[in-house]
Amino acid sequence: MKITTVLDEAHGDNWSAYNADCIDLMGSLPDQSIDLSIYSPPFCGLYNYSSSTRDLSNCESYEDFFEHYDYVIAEIARLTKPGRMTAVHAMDVPMNGSNVGGYIDFCGDIIRAHQKHGFDFWTRRAIWKEPLAVRLRTMAKGLAHQQICQDATLSTVASADYLLEFRKRGENEVPVEYPTGLHRYAGERQIPHDVLGWKGHVGDQKQNRFSHFIWRQYASSFWDDIRIDNVLPYEESRDPDDERHVHPLQLDVIERVVVLRSNPGETVLTPFMGVGSECYGAVINGRKAIGAELKSSYFKQAVKNLKAAKQHSEQEGLLL
Repeated sequence: MKITTVLDEAHGDNWSAYNADCIDLMGSLPDQSIDLSIYSPPFCGLYNYSSSTRDLSNCESYEDFFEHYDYVIAEIARLTKPGRMTAVHAMDVPMNGSNVGGYIDFCGDIIRAHQKHGFDFWTRRAIWKEPLAVRLRTMAKGLAHQQICQDATLSTVASADYLLEFRKRGENEVPVEYPTGLHRYAGERQIPHDVLGWKGHVGDQKQNRFSHFIWRQYASSFWDDIRIDNVLPYEESRDPDDERHVHPLQLDVIERVVVLRSNPGETVLTPFMGVGSECYGAVINGRKAIGAELKSSYFKQAVKNLKAAKQHSEQEGLLL
């Protein structure tokens, strides 16, 4: 494909990464060519990732953000095959950039924006975060024990991350099937010893206790078994003027979405690639990945991470 505004690009086994605006990348792709998309949009008012005027995190207002984000959703809707999914990682956004004044329902506005473009709101999962760790990372006053001592009405919570899934209206022509169930668990719980012998069970899947264990974790609306630090290397991608510590999306979350919502060999799109987590998660699970990232330092780290994906997938094997 030819993108006129691309700053850099790299390609490997089953992946293509572009240092470019995602609107330009998506505009170069044909209709209904994407089986799944997964990404974290720039959280309006929470982080500033770069000084680029094309960066959604630099919008002047919350309303301005959604005016521009609307173009992204419209392109994803055009690219997504009927009956297929897009997954958005988000969180509630503090008013005025501070949790002292309450929160904006960012997730609710994301849901309504997708419904306008022909997506049905399919699932919402909360991803648990440890309160003390969040307090130490953000120094949020409302999470300090001292706050409940002084005035507990001003105390707050370690807000969950949310995974929002949307299904494009229409009939899915290619089912995502697992005739012998799920073969690998992406999470921190110990798999019970007495179910291990059922892995890959051929026959009545009601008896497949291994896959049933995994499915019970994945089907929960509250994911408290995500390995929070199971992320790709990212520290080297931070520029000296980066305002805040940015933590990539956990690979457990990505793997669950990729496995449940796509088949091996299908194409996964990530319009806000960051350090390549979603593309990496797609590739190590036997999918094809396309990603765009506007910030050059993130793009370079993403390429490093994606070049390591082949070795990882050979060590781990494909998840079938």
